[in-house]
Amino acid sequence: MVGDEAKKAAAGDPRMIEQLCSNYWEPLYRYIYFKVQNREEAEDITQETFVKTLAYWPEHEISRNNLPGFLKTVSQNIICDRWRQKKRRGASINWEDLNLKENRTGDEQTQITQRLQIESALAQLKPDQQRIIELRIIQGYSVAETARLTGKTEAAVRVSQYRALQFLARILENDSGQEG
Repeated sequence: MVGDEAKKAAAGDPRMIEQLCSNYWEPLYRYIYFKVQNREEAEDITQETFVKTLAYWPEHEISRNNLPGFLKTVSQNIICDRWRQKKRRGASINWEDLNLKENRTGDEQTQITQRLQIESALAQLKPDQQRIIELRIIQGYSVAETARLTGKTEAAVRVSQYRALQFLARILENDSGQEG
């Protein structure tokens, strides 16, 4: 891209611009991506580098040997400008996100409280009921598997599970009634 070719590219000749981009786009993009570590930003900076280079060409002569270095210099200047702008603006705070974080903390606290209530209620069950609830509900075993593991009949597992769940419901209902 020397002389007339450079002027044609700078004047907007699509064939010359395409040749310029096909020869230098990929290595320049990789260089910029290495610096910014963000695909969209690297694409924007690469494009801006070519636009600025094409605008610079009509007034200045750039030899083909110096073009890769010139493109890197222009891109580095763009990157530095962007970093300076970000630094001046400072970090932006989205207040809605902050409120969401507070809500999430509240949700986590509610979940912890509920888990503690359930653990407390489970501790009040008879040991064989605790084991059946653990196997059936917490670990997801079938009635037949639970019967085999506990040495009970399937009917006994169903009855014990039913009674344990009824007892848990009463305890949890009483706990929630005390809070309000």
